[in-house]
Amino acid sequence: MYDVIIIGAGPGGIFSAYELMKQDENLKIAVFDAGRSLEQRHCPIDGEKVKSCIGCKTCAIMNGFGGAGAFSDGKYNITNDFGGTLYEYIGRQKALELMKYVDTINMSHGGEGTKMYSTAGTDLKKVCLQNKLKLLDASVRHLGTDVNYVVLKNLYDEMKDHMDFFFDTPVEKIQVKEDGYLVSTKDAEYACKKCIVSVGRSGSKWMETVCEDLEIPTKSNRVDIGVRVELPAVIFSHLTDELYESKIVYRTEKFEDNVRTFCMNPYGIVVNENTNGIVTVNGHSYDSPDLRTENTNFALLVAKHFSEPFKDSNGYGESIARLSNMLGGGVIVQRFGDLVRGRRSNQKRIEEGLVTPTLSATPGDLSLVLPKRILDGIIEMIYALDKIAPGTANDDTLLYGVEVKFYNMEVELDENLQSRYPGLYIIGDGSGVTHSLSHASASGVYVARHILESEGKAI
Repeated sequence: MYDVIIIGAGPGGIFSAYELMKQDENLKIAVFDAGRSLEQRHCPIDGEKVKSCIGCKTCAIMNGFGGAGAFSDGKYNITNDFGGTLYEYIGRQKALELMKYVDTINMSHGGEGTKMYSTAGTDLKKVCLQNKLKLLDASVRHLGTDVNYVVLKNLYDEMKDHMDFFFDTPVEKIQVKEDGYLVSTKDAEYACKKCIVSVGRSGSKWMETVCEDLEIPTKSNRVDIGVRVELPAVIFSHLTDELYESKIVYRTEKFEDNVRTFCMNPYGIVVNENTNGIVTVNGHSYDSPDLRTENTNFALLVAKHFSEPFKDSNGYGESIARLSNMLGGGVIVQRFGDLVRGRRSNQKRIEEGLVTPTLSATPGDLSLVLPKRILDGIIEMIYALDKIAPGTANDDTLLYGVEVKFYNMEVELDENLQSRYPGLYIIGDGSGVTHSLSHASASGVYVARHILESEGKAI
């Protein structure tokens, strides 16, 4: 029997395992993941001139050691203003303390030398407010996709001899027993005293079945829908050089919806992302100057939350993404000038434009995919951003669609992120509580410490 089984080797799972190991090396720990180990994770179409996903049984970009964040931009936002609602469970000060603690671990495992950005004291907040935009407060550690990989590798190398890792091993079921839990895979069953579930966004469907089987209450969460913008890096350089990640919110005049920037990647690239067989768009950037491009990309997202009578927010987002996949064979790209003129983009106009795409996508018309309310809000936001970053609304600015951020339904948890069953913890993005690398990692540390305290271990 294991002392602790962790399901999911994303940031929540990694940091819970690491904290348990560091505080008590005698604990018997197992980590299960449907994906592969870090060095074996490779998308078969990465770098190939293929526009659409080929539908691997388990997506190497979304699953495996490091989770969906392994090949992301490696941004750790230390803030309670966005990235999840962890502070509602553990308190604002504790949440920030744990995010800073995670940062020290990243720095001691290969992240030293990377830069910490901050909105504190910047004049850009005033400039945004003068133009009906709100810049959210945050400190941002940018590891970059390259350094993030190094940090993850070093963490794995330190942990691999102290616990059992089961890769390519999806967990099918969790059963509650008198003395703990039984975790079932296709070929075997494993018993444990405590169980931490940290399956991330890619495990949302599986998490739903677990909550249904164990009768754990849940409630619908939101879905974020929008596009990824790509433009010359010099247009946003005054923002990105100072802040790197600027989280900006705009309230539209037409519908009074909130549109926000998300996942800003200075000098980065636009990439495909696969979630439950649906191809959406995302962005990466690197810490190394040798890997930088001349473009900056970021998402513009509108949040939608449904309650009655329709409650399936993720299903709504999936239907829009599938429509995009149907029309474009994957991701669609459109010039902003073509969008506002009501015409689809073609290869010729994109090639003649001032922005060279970093992703091979299908030229098309996003107005055939995105609902009018969402698209109108995005267009309004682009014109608003143009006031603080002139050139954002240029005709040749590229819009990739669709970008969808799926959030797990919010699982009912106590102040220790524990379900209705003592010893069964649900953390990270899979809980619906966290939506970022920093919050997910912090939730892992928090739960590990609670397990240790419940066993009478001093921390």
